[in-house]
Amino acid sequence: MSERYQAMELGDTGPGAVRAAFANQVAYCRANDAPVTARIVAALATLLDKPATAFARRIADWQGPPLADALPLRAAGGLHALHLAGKSPALAPIYADADDINDAAIVAGVVAGHEAALLPWLDGPPQTNEAGRSSNFIAAMLWLTEQGLPPHFDCLEIGSSAGINLMLDRYHYDLGGVQVGPEPGVMAFTPEWRGHHPPQHKIDFAGLKGCDVGPVDLTDPAQALRLKAYIWPEHIIRFERMAAAIAAATQKKPDIIRANAADFVEAELKKPQAKGTTRVLMHSIVWQYVPEDQQIRVAGAMEDAGAAATPDRPLAWIALEANRTVHSHELAVRYWPGGESSKIIGRSHAHGAWVEWLP
Repeated sequence: MSERYQAMELGDTGPGAVRAAFANQVAYCRANDAPVTARIVAALATLLDKPATAFARRIADWQGPPLADALPLRAAGGLHALHLAGKSPALAPIYADADDINDAAIVAGVVAGHEAALLPWLDGPPQTNEAGRSSNFIAAMLWLTEQGLPPHFDCLEIGSSAGINLMLDRYHYDLGGVQVGPEPGVMAFTPEWRGHHPPQHKIDFAGLKGCDVGPVDLTDPAQALRLKAYIWPEHIIRFERMAAAIAAATQKKPDIIRANAADFVEAELKKPQAKGTTRVLMHSIVWQYVPEDQQIRVAGAMEDAGAAATPDRPLAWIALEANRTVHSHELAVRYWPGGESSKIIGRSHAHGAWVEWLP
């Protein structure tokens, strides 16, 4: 499979789009220091040549857009879950990144023997909660404060998954030398900082609330295993962060409700906003999973609420999402009143390993 990205649109469908989505996922994994996950996805792609199982046929005949649906990661998550649970020893050499083994044959055998367990993994999008992305949210809030918005933030997150980023007030950050948050904090983040450091300000939080169509309870071991299955096995620090997040949620669960993005945003924006607070909608690597009709409703609700915003009750929108044209993750911010359009203030590693600051 080629390590170069194949040109495709997010909404492309059909067998060609499925193959391109798998090829691009392999290239993406290799570019993001995930060679084992690349091997798993590449092996899964070989099943498309002659799909001999219901699992392979469902992937090959995928009716939706495979790129937007993150189809390769759905399938890879199922295999990783089998490995983490110790239910498929045959996968161990691949996850150990061993040489001179037949990845395709191993994966084909595992799929044939575990179809009942694997098929449900195709039913919904990956849960890719990652605490490292919270550094971007914090940096954006420092930037908003620099623009004159109140440093008292009332945060609303869509696609919260397990709510790991709804606990960002419990973490400590070193952002290019700028220190934010309690010390030592439940977790500490020091991403490689590229460019000038963000502005230095003291910020705090009036509230942190989120939604998800399928919220995950971190205190339930079975649900926590599902989240761990979506962590790329090469990224050991992410497993450490997950353990810390589970411990934090056990002490105090994040405030997350079951709702779709549009219903949640519309309902929350209708609620009174305290004077001297900045209300923020935030999300990371989730927009592609939000149906287009809901995207339109969210954007409309933000525009309407933004039109009514005042300097002492402003509104902001922070988004860390993939730009699949240039294959990078961009930190975009917009605010009302005063922000006529979205401004890209940074670029970031998908899991927060580095941040490139642009202002």
